[in-house]
Amino acid sequence: MSEWKKVKIGDIFAIEKGSLQSSKNTPGKYDFITAASEWKNHNSYDHDCEAIVYAVAASGSLGRAHYVNGKFIASDLCFILTEKNKDKYPVNFLFYQIIFEMLRDEIVSKTKTGTSKESINRGNFSNYEIPYFPIDFQLANYQRFVDAKNTIKTLIDEYEKQKSYAKQLRQNILQEAIEGKLSTDWRKQHPVQKGNPDYDAEALFDKIQAEKKLSKSKVRSSNNIQEKIDDDFVLDIPQNWLFVNLSELGDLERGKSKHRPRNDVRLFSNGEYPFVQTGDVSQSKYYGYEIQPASKYYNDFGLAQSKMWKAGTLCITIAANIAETGFLTYDACFPDSVVGFTPYIDGDFSNFVRYYIDSIKVILEKYAPATAQKNINLGILETLKIPLPPLAEQKEIVARVEQHIQTITQLETQIATRETTTKQLMQCILKDAFEEG
Repeated sequence: MSEWKKVKIGDIFAIEKGSLQSSKNTPGKYDFITAASEWKNHNSYDHDCEAIVYAVAASGSLGRAHYVNGKFIASDLCFILTEKNKDKYPVNFLFYQIIFEMLRDEIVSKTKTGTSKESINRGNFSNYEIPYFPIDFQLANYQRFVDAKNTIKTLIDEYEKQKSYAKQLRQNILQEAIEGKLSTDWRKQHPVQKGNPDYDAEALFDKIQAEKKLSKSKVRSSNNIQEKIDDDFVLDIPQNWLFVNLSELGDLERGKSKHRPRNDVRLFSNGEYPFVQTGDVSQSKYYGYEIQPASKYYNDFGLAQSKMWKAGTLCITIAANIAETGFLTYDACFPDSVVGFTPYIDGDFSNFVRYYIDSIKVILEKYAPATAQKNINLGILETLKIPLPPLAEQKEIVARVEQHIQTITQLETQIATRETTTKQLMQCILKDAFEEG
């Protein structure tokens, strides 16, 4: 049994910032270690030693720890950790690379600064305490930690494959739904009944148009995105279905938030009217596409410069998070980065519209016009060509989709639980080491 203790990183390691900007990289024969998982090379070096290179200023890479031994140069987005006090705190660098990886999430969360552009603060990092084990323990347990890490990585990789499979399964279900493949057997049992909107798409379309408000019939320019969708997303729908503009099925209207600045406290002070934002719509996918209680509330002043939409409105984001969808479960306001869809007649139109938009989301993101950021306009949504099945078939499709999605969601939950448990194994191994030390 050997003793361990918590020690500041800056007491164990000498810390210096890397020197090379990626833009000044000149390929050569020496290792150029960046925040990325893969190394590059450079025509010169400024270190020839054993070290840990720790990523501190690259989105998605914070806390990545590289072990290096030899001639190298490091990116200015990294810290270089070398042995500081060999007599007091001797270090096996391979062992501590594993320790840093085990504690990655914890260290990053406690030492990072910034919001839109996060980085690890040098002072915070230097003062952060990690376990220090005597050198004999480090040498004796390195391989044990490596084996555990490799086993866990194999499991995590498998979970990633399973998550990808579940995601693809979702997309397949949605595509089969909007192409009528999910309801093939239903159509055989329920042939077309001319003039009946439940079993005749043309009769349903005529009924919808009879309810359509003339004031909403204007269609705006769409930047010809529909042509690109048609090229990338070919649908083979049943003969008795129709292709119609989304604007022919219901009202599409952008949210309103006229006041500037939009975050003016006068809009929200003592507010009581829910104000739904693009992030709220995006997060609804984790709650059965039901938008959860809003984080902000307009007051009377805020409401006066906006508009309240009814519960049940299908919200579609057109900026920031493009083509995310979710249903209002309460009356609410939302900004002009969100579009509300309200069908002209009762039925399952909103769900069917959601399936279609979810299916083409990647394409809409791909071809979205961009200025400061990518966005789609109201005209693009209005001119989207969407399949229209008879009303009764819509209801059947929605019921089948929801049943399949429920099964997939249960599978995803199981995968997530197993992944979380597996990631916690590293902490358990480290805890066991603490108890042994």
